[in-house]
Amino acid sequence: MGFIWSLIIGGIIGWLAGLILGRDVPGGIIGNIIAGFVGAWLGSLILGGWGPVIGGFYILPALIGAIVLVFVLSLILKGMRKTA
Repeated sequence: MGFIWSLIIGGIIGWLAGLILGRDVPGGIIGNIIAGFVGAWLGSLILGGWGPVIGGFYILPALIGAIVLVFVLSLILKGMRKTA
């Protein structure tokens, strides 16, 4: 049950990051989950573990990491669309 809870929280974090930036995460629900997981890893790596923990994620660093990840991905994909 812990893994399913982590998937749900990861998806919510990725969705919130896209919502805050006003940009869609590529890949829909799967993209949101991946952005949430990678964002949580990135945020914890840079900011450490602080704030409330839900589903094994430190929410604030995970959200900040996911926002950075979605922003960088959107810039990369935007640049790829211009050259194609």
